[in-house]
Amino acid sequence: MFDITTLPLINAAQIAERVSMLDATRALQQALQEFDPANALQRRIEQVEHGQLLLMPAEVGRFAGQKFATVAPANTERGLDRIQAVYILLDAETLSPVALMDGTELTSIRTPAVSAAIIDLLAVPNARELVVFGTGPQGIRHVEAMLAIRPQLERITLVGRDREKAEAAADTASAYGVPVTVGTGEEIASADIIVTATTAAAPLFDDTIAGAPAIAAVGSHETDRRELPGPLVARSQTVIESVEVALRECGDATMAIDEGLMSADDLVPMVDVVRGTVQPDFSRPRIIKTAGMGWQDLVVASLLAD
Repeated sequence: MFDITTLPLINAAQIAERVSMLDATRALQQALQEFDPANALQRRIEQVEHGQLLLMPAEVGRFAGQKFATVAPANTERGLDRIQAVYILLDAETLSPVALMDGTELTSIRTPAVSAAIIDLLAVPNARELVVFGTGPQGIRHVEAMLAIRPQLERITLVGRDREKAEAAADTASAYGVPVTVGTGEEIASADIIVTATTAAAPLFDDTIAGAPAIAAVGSHETDRRELPGPLVARSQTVIESVEVALRECGDATMAIDEGLMSADDLVPMVDVVRGTVQPDFSRPRIIKTAGMGWQDLVVASLLAD
């Protein structure tokens, strides 16, 4: 009989100690060799007075799981995490709980690891310059994730609306081994990799990128918000988790479609890129737009099962 008093509790420090960003990235790439996100269990998003409740079930291989997450936009002003969560890992056969985990730390690893898993395939091998929009935890952890797959990066710029906060975030991100400076956003002109990890509702820059960078857009999971301009999304090779999720939750894609700039048929499921069915098009920008899915948390949580 199940006894909750014997259930292992894995806290944030233990997760950070046991799962490296590169391990999480490789585990996600490996999972996509056999698992198709188009078949994943779908999450529910419930609106409450001060934010959202997210229920994110998943089953992959020998494990199942459920993340209960919250999104409270005002928390940043309180000095609290905007996104918080707990995670229950289950045995897939018996559905018995295996462990209870800090879902906030799990999310802080999972999201940049998903970006890295796909950017690893979309970015040029000799990438040197990275620009990250966003000074919160995800902006900082994406510096770690991009360095995990491109350790030769030598110029990293962090862009944020609040200069003081941006300076503090840059100092924190510099601990990953490469000095990080604060920029204005103009640095995207020469960037090999661009990450947008903000709460923006409108594009962070216009479609004047002359080069062909790899871009990871992770800032929202709502169809009326976007970080990238429609013309850029339309002329890029735009990779998504699944077409269904993109049309339901990704404003960067749906708004470009609604503007008549592209169609859903232009979207490329990430599984096709990982399995080599679709090759990266290095002649134009390449975007990975994610909203976050439960299977991703489960793959990372499974690394802690033993």
